[in-house]
Amino acid sequence: MSNQLEQIKSLISLREKARVGGGQKRIDAQHQKGKYTARERIAMLLDEGSFEEFDMFVTHRCVNFGMEKSTFLGDGVVTGCGTVDGRLVYVFAQDFTVFGGSLSETLALKICKVMDKALTMGAPCIGLNDSGGARLQEGVNALAGYAEIFERNILSSGVIPQISGIFGPCAGGAVYSPALTDFNIMTRGTSYMFLTGPKVVKQVLGETVDQEQLGGASVHASKSGVAHFAVDSEEEAIQVIKDLLSYIPQNNMEEAPVVPNEDPIDRLEDALNDIIPDSPNAPYDMYEVIGSIVDEGKFLEVHKDYAKNLIVGFARFNGQSVGIVANQPKIMAGVLDSNSSRKGARFVRFCDAFNIPLVTLVDVPGFLPGTQQEYGGVILHGAKLLYAFGEATVPKVTVTLRKSYGGSHIVMSCKQLRADINYAWPTANIAVMGAEGAVEVLYSKEIKALEDPQAQKDLYEQKKKEYNDLFCNPYKAASYGYIDDVIEPRNTRFRVIRALQQLATKKQGVPAKKHDNLPL
Repeated sequence: MSNQLEQIKSLISLREKARVGGGQKRIDAQHQKGKYTARERIAMLLDEGSFEEFDMFVTHRCVNFGMEKSTFLGDGVVTGCGTVDGRLVYVFAQDFTVFGGSLSETLALKICKVMDKALTMGAPCIGLNDSGGARLQEGVNALAGYAEIFERNILSSGVIPQISGIFGPCAGGAVYSPALTDFNIMTRGTSYMFLTGPKVVKQVLGETVDQEQLGGASVHASKSGVAHFAVDSEEEAIQVIKDLLSYIPQNNMEEAPVVPNEDPIDRLEDALNDIIPDSPNAPYDMYEVIGSIVDEGKFLEVHKDYAKNLIVGFARFNGQSVGIVANQPKIMAGVLDSNSSRKGARFVRFCDAFNIPLVTLVDVPGFLPGTQQEYGGVILHGAKLLYAFGEATVPKVTVTLRKSYGGSHIVMSCKQLRADINYAWPTANIAVMGAEGAVEVLYSKEIKALEDPQAQKDLYEQKKKEYNDLFCNPYKAASYGYIDDVIEPRNTRFRVIRALQQLATKKQGVPAKKHDNLPL
């Protein structure tokens, strides 16, 4: 055999060695936990045959604690590029079979190379996390590696989409990279995120808690808001990543892909003409409204289990990707609070960064009152949502269905926050507050001055009717041009699509600045 053939044979052998990571025994252990390997996850994500791997032969450089005696090709992370539905993406997947996926200096350099390429090429970067944290044997080099990754997350933010899949442990400094990305997907039962683990919590606070209770998928999807999606399997998580990519552009200079569909633009939904209850305090389901007006009823909800009084997610109108922000009257009457404001603001800012138009469906009675909210900074959090809508320069279409009161009216993409088209249903009530509260403020002394209880009641009802006649309809706001048109509910889909078509060439900017100072 010639020398060249020997070298080729050696190459093939080395590639085979790299592809088994930490070895078959550790691969089997990964499978026994109900988890896939890094390469299996990449294969599920990318189009078949499209993966181009980088740095397969990289090994660590550590000589402390006998580490020089144990090296693995690839050093605990698989990196490269490929396509999803024919569109270029860059990906890294931590390999738990090699030193528990722990982060070394060279592992960090591999990830940074992929992130740099993604930014240079203007393509999404997807990180699949399954790591025991920093490699202790490398000390400060591992910490420096994390910081290098975080800096790239920051510089890439708002330029290319960044998505994180959490498929195993993600603890300590490792949590900050996913936290800096646009979307986090966690798997129930096999993934967790926390800064300090159960042992440290027990030692410092005397609190006994397990990994799932401290940082499991359900906790972060419903309580902290760290996870945007919590799913039951890795297959489902990979599908969520693919679905997300279908709604968003490659980078901040491009538009999201248009997906042809057969749903008629002028489809009428007669059920919407009856969906608002006669009682102003009775709930209805905003999901029914969303499902009725978007293409084929398809809606990819983000943060489904967190702050359920506000709904955010992606849908399409006539094939065009849009971000939907909607109050949910079925949950807490649709009021805004600290968590829902933060949730909405983050989503609005993502859509604005990536040229995705915003459709806002309004039915909001106000902000949640009370000491818990005030002490928790609801003023600041509410200001975040207001700020996000106000700075957004993408096309913005707002439809007011029922209540739109006080500060919450302003925050939900009103005309003065540079919303482009503001529609209202005939059932819309746009005022500083509801009639009952307004009468209490405006006529309290006058009513109490009457001695006869029946006379008090009659005056109260009279003044309430006067206030209702004035504001419990959209026409007062329309008379000032704050509402562009009052529309028939069943015609909402058609009017939103026409508005988006009109706004397709919108050009709007903000004053020159180094960066803004969002209230945090």
